[in-house]
Amino acid sequence: MTPLFISVLLAAMCLECRAQKDNVLQAKGEETAAAGGTVTLGCLYNTSSSNHYLYWYKQDGNNSPKFILSRVSGDDGNTAAEFKERFSSTLDSSIRSAPLKIQKLQLSDSAVYYCALQPTVTGNTKTLYKNLWSKDNRILHNIH
Repeated sequence: MTPLFISVLLAAMCLECRAQKDNVLQAKGEETAAAGGTVTLGCLYNTSSSNHYLYWYKQDGNNSPKFILSRVSGDDGNTAAEFKERFSSTLDSSIRSAPLKIQKLQLSDSAVYYCALQPTVTGNTKTLYKNLWSKDNRILHNIH
């Protein structure tokens, strides 16, 4: 019997980042591990904020990203109920790292995993835009 292999893609996001100082880095683009094993997905971050939040999300197929957990500097943060048993992370502000550890890997763990940083901000005065293309890709609609 051939062992099942789990592949995870890593992607990085930065929510409400200020300038180029605040960012996250997931150096490895792909991890492969055997079902039943353990994998640790790296996430390094830079921020000028002293009070910051790190988030992990899972996106599989064409579904929207799903919240896994959050970690706050100086706090344990929280983990979504469906991920509590096998998913964990510890924020280490001394080395600016918040790796995600997944234990007892299952085939359903194959997905894209996002590490996201959200510095604390007191307000957002910018207008957010989402560009939508028409089905024939000829007309761009701005929604704000």
